[in-house]
Amino acid sequence: MCTITPVSLTVGANRIIPTVAIPHPLGNPNLGKEEEYNLRRKLVEKALQALQTPVEGQNIFE
Repeated sequence: MCTITPVSLTVGANRIIPTVAIPHPLGNPNLGKEEEYNLRRKLVEKALQALQTPVEGQNIFE
């Protein structure tokens, strides 16, 4: 999970999940409590799905 995908590509990460922003990669302080919870849950679910997906080479999971 990263905020700057080109860095992850450069270092050779094979599963890349884009996140929200550099100061708040897994959240958004401008959202309400429930909205932020849903955002975080969505990102974590996407990361878990990426871990279960067979990959060859580098993949960005949008």
